Amino acid sequence: MNQAVYMASLRRWLTHPGIVIGVVILSLVVAVAVAAPWLYTIDPNAMDPSNSLQAPGVRAEFITLGGESFHRLFLMGTDGVGRDVWSRVAYGARISVVVGISVALASMALGLVLGLVAGYFRALDSVIMRVMDGVMAIPGILFAIFLVSIWRPSLLTVIVAIVVPETPRVARVVRSVVLSVREEPYVEAARALDTPTWLLIVRHILPNTVAPLIVQGTFICAAAMLIEAAMSFLGIGLPSQIPTWGNIMAEGRAHFSAHPSTVLLPGAFLAVTVLAVNVLGDALRDAIDPKFRTRKG
Repeated sequence: MNQAVYMASLRRWLTHPGIVIGVVILSLVVAVAVAAPWLYTIDPNAMDPSNSLQAPGVRAEFITLGGESFHRLFLMGTDGVGRDVWSRVAYGARISVVVGISVALASMALGLVLGLVAGYFRALDSVIMRVMDGVMAIPGILFAIFLVSIWRPSLLTVIVAIVVPETPRVARVVRSVVLSVREEPYVEAARALDTPTWLLIVRHILPNTVAPLIVQGTFICAAAMLIEAAMSFLGIGLPSQIPTWGNIMAEGRAHFSAHPSTVLLPGAFLAVTVLAVNVLGDALRDAIDPKFRTRKG
């Protein structure tokens, strides 16, 4: 019986269009990020002023930069200083993937712990949630500017700057689930049997937080990619020598009127990736949460 239920759930996951579309697109983005050095790319910081502001195309030429020869395809053209846009977009995918996953995992872990403690232990609820409210009152972009001003701009700084404002949102979601589950009869029965608190939380409360936590994590992943791109675009994120989608768009805006591809192409990669994450999150909510499927039907 359990195997039949498992196989039915697996088939539902594998046939859900949202899950399939989201996984396929995200797999392609991750594949581009991992295999960037082998996807007809060159050094993303290699400048060739003689080939600046080239339009996208499939023409190829053999060039020499820094004493090394490359077979260049100009798939997405070049920017104002002759850097290959495709190479920068491919390597920039690494930053977006790392930031999105790291922020989502860190925010989910911290928010889960804080939400469980606040929801189950009434004495700590007010203290924890008032601190969370105070953190949420600080605009995320201002907090990012503050961190960058006291630390040097780096990947860790960007991740921390995004994790801190996102953690309270996870904590509030988990707390609301815990507050409703802790009054269920089976939890009361476990408490009456003197079940250890840690075991009660792990066995009876924690599983109920999985579905909303996964959905919230996908939204945070998408938001983290957007925030990182916005920070880089504004010049408060990663240094310009590190290729990110935000940096590429920021450097291309000076020539947007004549060569919009330097902004539109990395922007399209960012938009499609964020959309895929959100679609995957909604699909996972449909597949995991039976109550949501019942309400939806």
